[in-house]
Amino acid sequence: MDALSGLLSAFGLSASAGLNAYVPLLIVALVARFTNWIHLESPWDALTSVWVIGALLLLGLIEFFADKVPVANHINDVLQTFVRPAAGAVLFAASTRVVTQIHPIVALVAGLVVAGSVHAVKAAAVRPAVTATTGGTGNIVVSLTEDLISLVVSILSILVPVVIAAVIILLTAYVVWWLWRREQTPRVA
Repeated sequence: MDALSGLLSAFGLSASAGLNAYVPLLIVALVARFTNWIHLESPWDALTSVWVIGALLLLGLIEFFADKVPVANHINDVLQTFVRPAAGAVLFAASTRVVTQIHPIVALVAGLVVAGSVHAVKAAAVRPAVTATTGGTGNIVVSLTEDLISLVVSILSILVPVVIAAVIILLTAYVVWWLWRREQTPRVA
C-alpha cells in the first residue's frame, strides 16, 4: 500500500503543478523540512534548503500576481509552459517512496506528462475560452480558483492520496465533458 500511496501522491502533486508550479513545490518543501510526513531522498532533499524555499516563495508570489493581470497572464502561461511540466517531473520523482520503486526516468517522464497535460488544457483551452467570453475580466477569478485547486490538491496529495485519485478522475472527466459540450454547441455566425 505504501507504493500505491506514494504513486497516487506523485500523480496528485504533479497534476497540481500543472495549474501552479510553485504551490506544490513549496508545500512539499515545507512539509519535508518541518515534519516527518515526507522524507525526500537525495537529490530531491535540496528542496528543503532555506534558500530553495525562499526562492520558491518569491517565484510563487511573482507568478501569483502576474497571473492576475490581463495580457501578463498569457505571457506568464507561455513562460510556465516550461516551468510547470518540469515542476511536475520533480514532484513526481521526489514523492515519498516512489523514486526507489520506479525508475527515476520513468518517474520524471510521468510527472512531465501529467503536469504538462494539465497545463496544456489550462493554457490552450480554458484560459482562452474565459478570455474570449469575458473580455479578460474572468481571468482573475479563474486564476484564483486554479491557485486554490492547486493548494487543496497538493495538501490532499500528501494527506490523502486516494482521494486525489478520485479528484483527478472527476476533474479530467469534467474537462473532457466541458470540451465535448463546447464542440457540440452550435456556433452563432
